[in-house]
Amino acid sequence: MKLAESMGRIGIESAFEVLQRARALEAQGKKIIHLEIGQPDFPTPQHVKDAAKKALDEGWTGYGPTPGFPDFRDAIAEYISRSRGIGGITGQNVVVVPGGKPIMFFTMMALLEKGDEVIYPNPGFPIYESMINYLGATPVPMPLVESRGFSFDLDAFRQKLSPRTKLIVLNSPANPTGGMMPREDLAKMADMLRERDVMILSDEIYSRICYGVEPASITQFPGMLEKTVILDGFSKTYSMTGWRLGYGVFPQWLSHAIERLMVNSNSCTASFTQRAGLAALQGPQECVDAMVTEFRRRRDAIVAGLNAIPGFRCSTPAGAFYAFPNVSGTGMSSKALEDLLMTEAGVSCLSGTAFGERGDGYLRFSYANSLENIEEALARIQRVSSRWAK
Repeated sequence: MKLAESMGRIGIESAFEVLQRARALEAQGKKIIHLEIGQPDFPTPQHVKDAAKKALDEGWTGYGPTPGFPDFRDAIAEYISRSRGIGGITGQNVVVVPGGKPIMFFTMMALLEKGDEVIYPNPGFPIYESMINYLGATPVPMPLVESRGFSFDLDAFRQKLSPRTKLIVLNSPANPTGGMMPREDLAKMADMLRERDVMILSDEIYSRICYGVEPASITQFPGMLEKTVILDGFSKTYSMTGWRLGYGVFPQWLSHAIERLMVNSNSCTASFTQRAGLAALQGPQECVDAMVTEFRRRRDAIVAGLNAIPGFRCSTPAGAFYAFPNVSGTGMSSKALEDLLMTEAGVSCLSGTAFGERGDGYLRFSYANSLENIEEALARIQRVSSRWAK
């Protein structure tokens, strides 16, 4: 027996691969500081955990409706309407899924045919390109420009649009760069797309983790809500990565198709986790504010520290919890530098090439770790910088 040919086109998420390598070194007794994985190091808020325990005690352990419980879907619709400042969303537009990735997978499965073109950010979350290739569509990488705060060059974007463009993937705030698309750029993009037969997948999973200016959503511009899928969830905002709880907001004609894919793959999302999600949305939000305040403190420390290392140049991220320094000044490839930092400095990070070919010359550091560990990691990198410093 052989695997299907399509399996040769499916990629991986390197963060988990690097994490395994780091843990193997730890098993040998080496002290590793983990700055590779995008997982908040804060506990899930207590009121959310209490809601899950209560739900278990009350028997929320059976199958639920495939798209999610109606009151939970209504709460999500209300939250999205309020947080994005848009109307026209009801619970019927919402499909609840186990994590954020199914929204990428289901949206692309429902929309793409072989030969359809998908414009997506590069460097960007690797699952975008993986799923485009897996489904036989044509990936059209959109370079993110460091000088523009890792945002799209709109002239280049216009040139990449073609009659075969079927889907555009946006991610703002972005993984791996921490960049954010300016509102004025999204407005111009909306003008380019409004009359086109094209859909947008707007990955807004980091929408609450921003520093200063709040991120805009392309759905806020006329005519774009009915052309857009919003991806969001609970993993980052409420430190619920292991709970596997996410959702998509769809035009209603598309939500029915997503529901069919959901019933064929997962049946439903765990019932008790949905009660926890409801408590997260409707409960106190000070926990989110406190987490973002701490992330800002860590961001400022890691950016300053990286800029003090020979050969490194790091811009200040506008959102998410990643620093994405340009390391071309070291004279080393991103992958070689990733390996050196792990084996010799005991600092686990990711080569920018884990996020696409345009990530070459960069590293990604997750500052979802304590300030103490971040400062120790910076000191370790500084100590081994003689390996490349001229």
